[in-house]
Order: sequence, then structure tokens, then C-alpha cells
Amino acid sequence: QVQLVESGGGLVQPGGSLRLSCAASGRAFSVYAMGWFRQAPGKEREFVACISASGATTHYSDSVKGRFAISRDNAKNTVYLRMNSLKTEDTAVYYCAARTFTVCLPNSRYDYWGQGTQVTVSS
Repeated sequence: QVQLVESGGGLVQPGGSLRLSCAASGRAFSVYAMGWFRQAPGKEREFVACISASGATTHYSDSVKGRFAISRDNAKNTVYLRMNSLKTEDTAVYYCAARTFTVCLPNSRYDYWGQGTQVTVSS
């Protein structure tokens, strides 16, 4: 199994920035495509971004494209989500997920999930 632990969440003001990190314990991290998802209270979990195993390919949801950036450092077994120009609607629990394939595909099946980290955007 792969274990994922998110960190970096917190309270920020609208227009601010935040970087989330996801540390993986598995030895095959560099072979897995990775994704970020979020879930707001009372709403379904939604896709945010994903990145291929090599980091060469990324995809973003329309709601965050141009504001968020996903990246990874395979040497550190870590994936990141840089969030800029944050809006109140970005408030949610953000989850890191791993897919046991090298290809990054939005809303495809992901096999491993972290516990989530809370991001609150409020003045």
C-alpha cells in the first residue's frame, strides 16, 4: 500500500496564497500519477488537479486553472499544490490521491487517499 499525508492547510484571506504538500510513504511513488481533490461541506468530492508520474503532464479543473499549480518532487516522494488568488469558494478539505498508473486522468479511479487537510478562505 501507499500511505499519503497532506499538510500545509490553514486559514487565508481572499486573494492570498497557500501551498499544500503530500508526503508518500510508498516506494513506488515515482511510478504513480497523483491527484488533488477537494470536498466542501455538504458537497461531493471534486477533482482539482493531477500530474503524471514523470511530472511532464498536468490537468486542472476549469474552476482552478490559471490559479493553482500542481508539481512533484519524486526524489522527496512529495507532490505539491500551489494555490494562488484564493477565493472563498475554494474553502474545502483537500485530499491527495495516488493512481497505480503513470498516466494522469481527471476523475479516473484513484487507489490511495490521504486523510485531507483543511483550507479555509475567509476575511
